[in-house]
Amino acid sequence: MTKLASLCSALCGATALAAFTLPTVAQEISILSGYPEMTPFYERVAEGLRETYPNLTVNVEPITLREHERRVALGLSSGLEGASVIELSTSTAGRYVQAGLMPEAPADVAEFVTDTSNFGQFFIDAASYDGTVYGVPLFRGQGSLFYNTRMFAEAGLEGPPKTMAEYTDYAEKLTQRDANGNPTVSGWSLRLSGGSQGIAEKWWLVLYNYGGTLIEEVSPGKWRAGYANEAGVQALGQYLDNLYDKRTVTIEMPSDAEAFEREQTAMFIRESWVIGDIAAKAPDLEYATAPLPVGSIALPVNLYVAGDGSEEDMQAAWDFAKAANAPENLVWLLENVGWLPNRAGVDYSSVTEKVAAFGAFVDYPEDYTFFTVPSIAVIEDLQTRLAAKLTEAFANPDLTGDDAAILAFLESAAEETNSILKREGLLAE
Repeated sequence: MTKLASLCSALCGATALAAFTLPTVAQEISILSGYPEMTPFYERVAEGLRETYPNLTVNVEPITLREHERRVALGLSSGLEGASVIELSTSTAGRYVQAGLMPEAPADVAEFVTDTSNFGQFFIDAASYDGTVYGVPLFRGQGSLFYNTRMFAEAGLEGPPKTMAEYTDYAEKLTQRDANGNPTVSGWSLRLSGGSQGIAEKWWLVLYNYGGTLIEEVSPGKWRAGYANEAGVQALGQYLDNLYDKRTVTIEMPSDAEAFEREQTAMFIRESWVIGDIAAKAPDLEYATAPLPVGSIALPVNLYVAGDGSEEDMQAAWDFAKAANAPENLVWLLENVGWLPNRAGVDYSSVTEKVAAFGAFVDYPEDYTFFTVPSIAVIEDLQTRLAAKLTEAFANPDLTGDDAAILAFLESAAEETNSILKREGLLAE
């Protein structure tokens, strides 16, 4: 072999060896979250990805929800740097998807999401738009009944109410009163004041279990008020009945989780975060949970991927979203964070055996149904305006027992709801 050939051979061998021994190119993704309590979960998911992505840096960046929503709005409109996994509720993400600011999921992710053995149709739809998958379902907020088992036993009540009508019957038996008959412990804590949207949302939950809804989609993208009807009369009538006829609660009484933890109310409807709050603030409280008669609001949170990252980094971001749904990660999420995983077919018994209260949230009846807040820009305005109307109704005892007056009130409120929809070109004719 000539000296030149020997030199070429040596150089080629050295080049091949160098190529073989070069470290894998470093990768980096960011996790943008609006729920700081999710930080340890995302860190756990990142650690589990190290075998597949040994050189992947995962930056978990949690901030408060409202700040997160502003961050995402600015980032998506001006352009996100790098590859970001974005945690967003369906109602918030919808506006970005419809505006073309959120990329659709790659084929392998879409296949994972649309597999009905992984997710029910409700959650598939929540992560999709117009039949195309844009996000990966992860967790949700969901309502269930919390009730004080000691108070139930003392009132001679075995198990939770099974119908909405029974809620009032139970509340009447559970209310504790002073010598003048005034309630000192409410039988059923209702959302009667406070955050405006919350008032409408909690009433919507009762309305739904009577067969109604706040707004209904009549045709694709076209809506109208869905509460000026018999279901609406029953829902608002039940509030008024408890306030002024049965007097199981008053507007001034302590309410919500704090009242329940202090045993100032016997039952109320709330999300699963209350379980952890009770464990921290009232660990000796005797209570249980139960599904609602028909179904619950569910506010799904999905993981989306956006940004100008490299193809490899974007793939890593999507793989992170899928890895978050590994059964072992979801069981850990439920037990350690308390948010409810959306994936089907996962055995959560190791958690529910320790904390039975989670059972009502993850082991609901097969015919149980969910509804969610629509992804339309005016939904917050609709809820806020309706909440103001409902607050007026709650303060008007003259409406009690007068179905015709209640319906007239609801028709007036529905006119305002529909006028807002019409203003935005969303009203179904």
